[in-house]
Amino acid sequence: MPETTVLDAARRAAPNESSAPRAFVKSFGCQMNVYDSQRMADLAAGEGYREAAGPEDADLIVLNTCHIRERASEKIYSELGKLRELKEERSRAGRRTTLVVAGCLAQAEGGEILRRQPAVDVVVGPQSYHRLPELLREAEARPGVVDTDFPAEDKFSRLPASAPEAVARRGVAAFVTVQEGCDKFCSFCVVPYTRGAESSRPVSAILSEIEHLARSGVREIMLIGQNVNAYHGADRQGRPVGLAPLIAAAAAVPGILRLRYATSHPNDMDDELIAAHGRLEALTPYLHLPVQSGSDRVLASMNRRHRVADYINVVDRVRAVRPDIALSSDFIVGYPGETDAEFQATLDLVREVGFASSYAFKYSARPGTPAAEMAGQVDEPVKAERLGALQALLEEQRQAFNRACVGRRLAVLFEKPGRHEGQIIGRSPYMQAVFAEGPASRIGEIAEVEIVGLSANSLRGRIVSPTS
Repeated sequence: MPETTVLDAARRAAPNESSAPRAFVKSFGCQMNVYDSQRMADLAAGEGYREAAGPEDADLIVLNTCHIRERASEKIYSELGKLRELKEERSRAGRRTTLVVAGCLAQAEGGEILRRQPAVDVVVGPQSYHRLPELLREAEARPGVVDTDFPAEDKFSRLPASAPEAVARRGVAAFVTVQEGCDKFCSFCVVPYTRGAESSRPVSAILSEIEHLARSGVREIMLIGQNVNAYHGADRQGRPVGLAPLIAAAAAVPGILRLRYATSHPNDMDDELIAAHGRLEALTPYLHLPVQSGSDRVLASMNRRHRVADYINVVDRVRAVRPDIALSSDFIVGYPGETDAEFQATLDLVREVGFASSYAFKYSARPGTPAAEMAGQVDEPVKAERLGALQALLEEQRQAFNRACVGRRLAVLFEKPGRHEGQIIGRSPYMQAVFAEGPASRIGEIAEVEIVGLSANSLRGRIVSPTS
């Protein structure tokens, strides 16, 4: 899983900036963790913390953790060991350091984190991080505070708006959480236990946040949720609406040029959402739709509640309304009981659908999930061999998709300066990095770009004309 360091420019002005405390927030895992990390950094800024470039010069260190796979968990504990040494060294020098573990590992393990690493001052779950300022004050008097409740109040209403300069520093694309939790209970997944039941934010609250981001320079919004297309937030009349009307309303916000959403479940791709891909220009022709396996028996064991044919039907319907759409997906190999033939069925599905990019992982048993207790756990060497074969096929498809873009003209949203003077970097509608020669004044604009070449992980383009 990717790691993201969040350096928040938003902060309350301090009388003496050189003596103001500093905060460092590091995010492990999914896009929702990145969003949560940014909001925790906003909370720290509201308490007078300035940004820190790294943990070495931070008075407050927050690790926003992931619990999806075992490696992610062990990586956190390794990091905590290093931070304990840093904390002890700084304590000997007379400087206090507060160490916070937040996120899904915090929710899953709670006080066990304090037992394994007593240097931690605060453990806070993803549904309680809005209480971070209070928890920090509690920890000053009594280190070892744990809050992993699922509070009744809406945490989003307790979060401050990001300062405009913080938004600008983060770039022209932003995440907005619209839905949290999951009611699907896939047999391998800890999300229902760490994030709770599905809940959706009201439409008005989401639009207010998007409008604030747009005024601060954001041009692309990704609407995110654990099961984002199960969104059912209330409109101004209190009536529940689905994701498609929310996307349409977000597309009407002045300044917003592009919209995406993730992560989706095939069972929640309703007719209205599929139709939105054909009629909303701002909705990019890119859909992340996890399937996990190409075997119906494995899917049933995973409690995915869809068959391979159902998945292909959704893909066909989306392609019918948006022929140029690109697809990405998630796959798990080595699920308990998976046979060679069932793994081959996954390869066959990949070949049939064709993906622009995808993510594949070895099955990792998570304590408390049904799959962890299943018979037929697959040996690690077999899982590694299958993962290598699947990743090779997915990479072959990714490179083929990129090669097919050469000679095409794509709308590119430019996001930042390139490595060389006069170069700028943006993203295509298909999430590809695109380099082109152009002035920095283009950043935040969409331009039509002819793709003239490619490298292993990016495209090279020539700006043809502005399209914003």
